[in-house]
Amino acid sequence: MQGPKRARVGSEMGDIGLITDAAMIVRDGKIEAVGPQDEIEWIAPADADYCDAGGRLITPGLVDAHTHLVFGGDRLDDFEARSQGKTYAEIATDGGGIWRTVGATRPLNTEELAKRASHHFDLLGRHGTTIAEAKTGYALDRDGELRSLRALQSLRPRVVPTLLAAHAYPKDQDPEAYLAMVCGELVPLAAREELARDVDVFVEEGYFSHEDAERLALAARAHGLGLRMHVDQLADSGGAVLAARLGARTADHLEHTGADGIAALVEAGVAPVLLPGSVWGLGLSRYPLGREMVDAGLPVVLATDFNPGSSPVPSLPFCMALACRFMRMTPAECLTAVTVNAAATLGLETSHGALMPGMAADFAVWEAEDYRELAYWPDVATVHGLPGICYNLNFR
Repeated sequence: MQGPKRARVGSEMGDIGLITDAAMIVRDGKIEAVGPQDEIEWIAPADADYCDAGGRLITPGLVDAHTHLVFGGDRLDDFEARSQGKTYAEIATDGGGIWRTVGATRPLNTEELAKRASHHFDLLGRHGTTIAEAKTGYALDRDGELRSLRALQSLRPRVVPTLLAAHAYPKDQDPEAYLAMVCGELVPLAAREELARDVDVFVEEGYFSHEDAERLALAARAHGLGLRMHVDQLADSGGAVLAARLGARTADHLEHTGADGIAALVEAGVAPVLLPGSVWGLGLSRYPLGREMVDAGLPVVLATDFNPGSSPVPSLPFCMALACRFMRMTPAECLTAVTVNAAATLGLETSHGALMPGMAADFAVWEAEDYRELAYWPDVATVHGLPGICYNLNFR
């Protein structure tokens, strides 16, 4: 599979540039050439080392553009309560939800957080992910959020950190004082020390308001950080329209976003990041309008929302399977959504997400012959070999 050095929209999302009997030449971690084998072997160096993929499918390494890798503990109690019919809000009221994870995360030092984040990233890697965005948001105090950001530095450049201190208002702090600290201290520190590329905010009733999001957006812009937003997950509160007005880099979730929100995202050029794993994880049935967003010309992205509560899902192929079945996206559109389009939201469109000369030799080899198997047999078409194996080889 080849691809462009930009996000794809509309009908372009279904054009994945499939090459059969393909070959690549890789030198020093970059692709020198890619194309049909009978063409590439003519230009391969005589002293090249060869690596035979045995007819297996090769794709760009998958890019997960929305994850929560830094946390302690688990939410097994929440999971059991949900199986007995309790809702997200009821579990939170009973002391579960985000606050349960905050209690398990705050005591951990930077080294312990880094080990856990690395373990979680390895889980993603078993399913073909080679690049991921990762959010903080499970400490909800100044020092803990900074520890989480610093823990993610050990995973760079494979992980792109995002500051999500605006994940929920902490129960042990005054809300106004907390938001003022996030905007006035954490955002400037994250920018000055280059600890994050973006900030994020969870806009939902009982969490952060539209006005709160505007304050955070102004702070981020003042310090050169981008804005990502959790919106319209539990209800259509106008979050997509807000993300468009604030010029967010991405609007994520969008389970309840309707036609007006889609139109606003199109006009503003905001990329939708859709998270079907969280719908499945919460036992819900309302998925984002993926088909409508593709048809409207949006650069749709799929991501796992990997987290200990609503989406303990490390597999992008599983999310592709959900998108095909419940969001009426095609397998080709799903593959585009987890490669080139996802890479573009992380500023990596010139290096990752596609197999083209000059780009990183960042690819996954699958136990599959047809790209549609990734969504057809989710987690059966397992990764045979991950990038790095052939980085210093000329590969075909």
